[in-house]
Amino acid sequence: MTDFIPGNNRARDIAGLIGFLALCFAVSIAGAVVTATSVGTWYTTLQKPAFNPPNWIFAPVWTALFVMMAVAAWQVWRQRGWRNAKAAMLLFIVQLVLNFAWTYLFFGQRAIGVALVEIVILLAAILATMRAFWMRDRVAGLLMIPYAGWVSFATLLNAAIWQLNQTPTT
Repeated sequence: MTDFIPGNNRARDIAGLIGFLALCFAVSIAGAVVTATSVGTWYTTLQKPAFNPPNWIFAPVWTALFVMMAVAAWQVWRQRGWRNAKAAMLLFIVQLVLNFAWTYLFFGQRAIGVALVEIVILLAAILATMRAFWMRDRVAGLLMIPYAGWVSFATLLNAAIWQLNQTPTT
């Protein structure tokens, strides 16, 4: 097998970008399917903090974030190849799995407290991925910052929803 040479094949680069976009949007679509089971019913019954964004904002924000994630991963892959970026790519896959897991726990299982614990783990995985990407390609690391920021906000929102919807014990 020949050594990886960054940017040496335009068709391979385009196919790689399409692959990363497809992977990220597969996770996004799976999450949307799970979310749809609760967003119009159970989620509307929850007490939410004053800083809860309107529902319409989530789709465009997540679309932009998934595009940036895909481009970041593609950039690292394109610059370093799988073999030279194995740890970074593994972290990327882990955070994608955790991203879907949060949606499944929060909206699918309606387990707000468990989802809160999981989103903290997700945030740690995102930060680790961001650092790994930064060490290999600065642009890729920078592209992960909005995602880390949004999930930080989502963590705060999850915590507030959990607190506001605790059942009093007698």
